[in-house]
Amino acid sequence: MKKNIPIGIIGAGRIGKLHISNILQNIPDFSIEIVADIAIDSLKKWAELHRIKKITDNPQDVFDNPDVKAVLICSSTDTHAEFIEKAANAGKDIFCEKPIDPDVKVIKNVLDTVEENKVKLQIGFNRRFDHNFKRVRNLVASGEIGDPHIVKITSRDPAPPPIDYIKVSGGLFNDMTIHDWDMARYLGGSQTGEVTEVYAMGGVLVDEKIGSEGNDIDTCAVVLRYENGGMAMIDNSRQAVYGYDQRVEVFGSKGVAIAENDRPNNVKFYNEKDISMDKIPYFFLERYMQSYTDEIVSFYECLREDKQPVVDGKDGLMAVVVAKAAMKSLCENRPVKITEIQFGF
Repeated sequence: MKKNIPIGIIGAGRIGKLHISNILQNIPDFSIEIVADIAIDSLKKWAELHRIKKITDNPQDVFDNPDVKAVLICSSTDTHAEFIEKAANAGKDIFCEKPIDPDVKVIKNVLDTVEENKVKLQIGFNRRFDHNFKRVRNLVASGEIGDPHIVKITSRDPAPPPIDYIKVSGGLFNDMTIHDWDMARYLGGSQTGEVTEVYAMGGVLVDEKIGSEGNDIDTCAVVLRYENGGMAMIDNSRQAVYGYDQRVEVFGSKGVAIAENDRPNNVKFYNEKDISMDKIPYFFLERYMQSYTDEIVSFYECLREDKQPVVDGKDGLMAVVVAKAAMKSLCENRPVKITEIQFGF
């Protein structure tokens, strides 16, 4: 059984630094050997403060390092597929932020490379590790709610990202709803089977520039159908003025499991004028901080115990396939069967 595992990290932006901080604080047996980022000059003081052994502006240095046994890919989306393949060809296990790539064919080629090299690949769908959502999933898996009939997922951001980001993000379905496509599959699990059909509606209701300059939508409502005949409903908005709104519900033949928004505490204050309670978190890092730690701990345990990741390449592929079907549905204003998206597996 492996204990100390030397790793390399590519990308030291917000998410990369978050993973590095979590590793240093919580996983001492993950030894960070090297960090690669294009903004190396701005990282020198930060690297010294965190005692990072080596920094480089060349990702190839990570793949070529013989001491590195696993790679965390936290760079921009357009580099994910290339870096996964390079890491796999170097015989290194891989954790990669979502999505693998917006192109289904590219993902298939990447997964073939991973399989050929017999390395592990975990995709960064951190919400699977959220304490509330895991509890709902466990209730579904145990059969306590019976046959799942309806899954509801609400995911609304407190404010839209910059237009320049939206232009390169792949759009709402690939950037924001990508988590919800995965969550719909995760919550239903084997009880519902795979998603078979998608019907998506959307519009520009928050900021007209998202449509005119970003060529995207900022609000959507989507209905999914599962193999078992059950349904999932997803609603997204780029702007919920009251905070980061994250809720799920699974209704079944024997009961319902509901995960409301997390709050700093569950105290309600009553007086003669009103009833009040603390606001929900405003930022995704507030809401999901522990899940980001837990997903990396899970990745470490997979390597240490030589077992397969709980979120693998197929999960990464299927989220993008559903996103493709949703976009086709939106553009053609009709339900779209998943089989209309050529992906195979």
